[in-house]
Parts: sequence; C-alpha cells; structure tokens
Amino acid sequence: MDFLNSILDLFKGFFGWGSWHNLTEIIKSGNYSKLLTYEGVQAMLFPIMPFLLLLEIIRGAFYKRFKVIHYKLPFFSFVLNSFIGRVISIAMMILCIGWFEKYAIFKTNFTWYWFIYGYIVWEFGHFLYHYFGHKVRLFWCLHSTHHAPETMNLSIGFAHFFLEAPYADFIRTTTCMLLGVSPPMLAVIMFIDGFWGTFIHIGENAIKDGRLGFLNNILLTPSHHRVHHARNITYMDTNFCNLLPIWDRVFGTYQNEDVNIPIEYGISRPMIKNSFLDAYFGEIVALAKDVYKAPGLKNKALYIVMPPGWSHTGDHKMTTVVKKKYFDELEKKNVEDREKVLG
Repeated sequence: MDFLNSILDLFKGFFGWGSWHNLTEIIKSGNYSKLLTYEGVQAMLFPIMPFLLLLEIIRGAFYKRFKVIHYKLPFFSFVLNSFIGRVISIAMMILCIGWFEKYAIFKTNFTWYWFIYGYIVWEFGHFLYHYFGHKVRLFWCLHSTHHAPETMNLSIGFAHFFLEAPYADFIRTTTCMLLGVSPPMLAVIMFIDGFWGTFIHIGENAIKDGRLGFLNNILLTPSHHRVHHARNITYMDTNFCNLLPIWDRVFGTYQNEDVNIPIEYGISRPMIKNSFLDAYFGEIVALAKDVYKAPGLKNKALYIVMPPGWSHTGDHKMTTVVKKKYFDELEKKNVEDREKVLG
C-alpha cells in the first residue's frame, strides 16, 4: 500500500496537484487580501500550468494526437530529479549567493528600474548557461536530455538531467550576484522565469500558433522556443533566452519560426526509440567513448570542451559547420535556378 501511495504521490506531483493547496487554503480562510502578497501571487499562478497540461492532454486525446509515450521521458526525469536534482540546485544557489554577493561591483535595491536591470542581468546569465549548454560537449551532456523528446508539450519542462539545474544556477546566480542583483530581487526574477520557462514549452495540442500575436515581436514566445527545440538545420542553436530575447538579438542567435519549415523536434544523434536511458545518459556514453578512443591527452580534453560534433580527425559535424554547408549548398542551388530562368 505504501508503494502504491508513493506512486500516486509522484503522479500528483507531476500534474501539480499540490499547487492547488495554497490557493484553496486562502479561499477557505476568506482572507483574500493574502492574494496581494508574493505568496498569494504564487498561489494564484502555480495552478495554471497543471491546468494547461491537463488541457493539452485532453485536447490531444480529442484530436487523436495524444500518446502516453510522449510523457515517458519527462515523467521518469521528474521522478529521478525530485529526489536528487532539486536539493542540489537549491544548495548551489545558496552557496553562490554566499560566495559571490560580497564581490558585487555595486549594490542594488528593490525598485522598478533596478528590477528591469536585474532581469536583463538574469537573462544574460541564462543566455550564458544555455549557450554553453549547446557549445561545450560536457555541458551538452547535461542539457541534451531536455532536447531528446521528439514532441513538444508542457511536461518537457521536467525533462532535465539531474545535474543541469545546479550547473545552470551556478552560472545564473553567480552572474547576478557579481553584477549587483540582490537576493530578494533574484527570488522574484526566478519565480517569473520559472513560470514563463514552463509556459513556453506548451505544445501544439493546446496552442497551435505559438507566436502569440504581437507578443512575438517583444517576448520570447512558445514559437521561438519550439524553434530552439528543433533539429532542423535552419533552426539549430538559436533562441537561448527565456523571456526577453535581448541577448539573442545582440549575439545574432535570434530566429523566428518559418511557417514553411515544419519543426522536427529532437536531437541530431540517432537515438534508441522511446528509450529513457538513452535520452538521459546517451550523450554521456557517447562522450566517454570518444574520449576513450581519442589519441593523446590533448584530443581527449578537446572532446570534453569543444562543441558537440567536433572530431580529432577533422571531420567536424558541429552546428556551425553543418549550417554553413547547408546554406552554401542552398545559395548554390538558388544561383543555378536563377541562371536557368535567365537562360
């Protein structure tokens, strides 16, 4: 019975059952002024994602697009990470605040203008962590689990390797502390970032057009994040920000969705179909094999720090190389087509 209750609790956690508790407690108390507090805002917003997840599943089932297998990797990742990753992540954030806050170049207080500054700094930290997660092979091993699913739905927010969160929080929290973002402000920023970061994974079953109208020109929308999760060559390694695409525009990694290019989700490495173990550990195994086979310590080290696809043989399949070849061939074809038209 205890085992069954444990399984039931995991399913409740996956679907955010507990997120309704604080809201119902406030409603029962009749003290609605609590909704104007930080905790009250959290209580109102937290149930939204579980509701959207259920809506996504129901609409997918209605249109005969729902498959349980699409939720396998996120669920097993949630189960594993709920025991390990969350504790390590919180500990990493606390340590970074303790280590680096005293070295801040200046101090900020909690005003609206410093909050805007703080959010821009947070997005910079998020961009750095996310960019390195795609451009450094070791960090890609931590991040690739999140990109392994071949569909998009809200539960993908759970699909993370357990060491990715502490790695991400080390980069983001350290960046914020050194650039003067106060811990209370950081807590609010992380709450907003977590809420939006979950929402942008919403799938086509719930929102077909993820561009969200005019917001697509201002914020990073579900459409942008679908592009980020695509393995289409055109879309690879783009849209690293989370809410404000400032740094993607600055560093040239901003990419809008092209409605003429259907998104193909997943990673470019051939994977074992619907295998949780391959999605979770596959890139680590692949890196270990490359390091083991590489001649000399230098090449072994380079496999760890160079981008995915780097090879000591020179036969590189890095994103930059693959994209250049693709666009060169596309341009060559366009020139040939123009020449044919001109006779």
